Amino acid sequence: MAHTDHQTLRRVLRREIAGTIGVLTDDHDFRAMRRYRSFTFDDHTTYLRHLETVLKTRAAQGSHTTLALFDPEDYAAYCADTGLDPDASASRSRFTAHLAATGPTVPYDGRPLTDLLPRLVDEAVRQATWEYATTLLTRLGPCPTCGEDIGRAAFTRASELLVRILDTAPPGERHLVCTVSGPPDTLVSVLHGEQDGTGATRLDEAEALEFTSVLALGLATRSPGGLVIRTSAAGTADRVHGWRLRGGALEPLTASEVFDAYCTDVESGDIVPPESGVDYGAAPDLGDDGTAAAHRH
Repeated sequence: MAHTDHQTLRRVLRREIAGTIGVLTDDHDFRAMRRYRSFTFDDHTTYLRHLETVLKTRAAQGSHTTLALFDPEDYAAYCADTGLDPDASASRSRFTAHLAATGPTVPYDGRPLTDLLPRLVDEAVRQATWEYATTLLTRLGPCPTCGEDIGRAAFTRASELLVRILDTAPPGERHLVCTVSGPPDTLVSVLHGEQDGTGATRLDEAEALEFTSVLALGLATRSPGGLVIRTSAAGTADRVHGWRLRGGALEPLTASEVFDAYCTDVESGDIVPPESGVDYGAAPDLGDDGTAAAHRH
């Protein structure tokens, strides 16, 4: 009887252990892992099918599982830094535990991997963009005139501008896109917002942090770019307006300018047919002329 009770208690404990599984999301990464003899899968599709079965089984047993993005290059570097043998399953487990604490993750909620993996990749891109923008902001250092930290001041200003944009937007769901052109790279950040019953906008904290950092980088470095917001509400046409990022300031676009921006393919420059049921309007003036940052350049 006592033995049975112990088994029952252990089963209960196993259900309460949260696990993390590192996922090779694409065939390129999968092929990179095949150089390790201890990695026994031959086919990426088969690997994902077995992974999905394991996830469903754990969920049926009441266990919570988190998916982490497993990058073979990061794994090799981790093993080199820690002195682990990369051709060992125990090393992969250690790296996955490291990812759970430091890397992008999404919870397994029963949806197919075909739905969850793109979300995991988006999380990874967002985190990498935030880290890159933050690094560049930090490198700007203090203002030679007043000694103020340029990156921190730009982040504060970007936060204030984001609040102003959301406060002046029409009611509804908000979808914002900020683009900052290099060099060396063009950064694109996306932010989603939903209004609650009181009219306040709910934002994902990580998304908002990345978005604000990218905008701050554009302001601080006086890089060209833009910011567009699209608002959707039931029973009305979607409304789109935006601002040009130029000279360290956000300049409002006219209705025709935002129409041209939305109806031009960024890659080819070709005209894209306008969407039906979308109202392209002039953006409000945010009172941002860049003078707050002008003394830094």
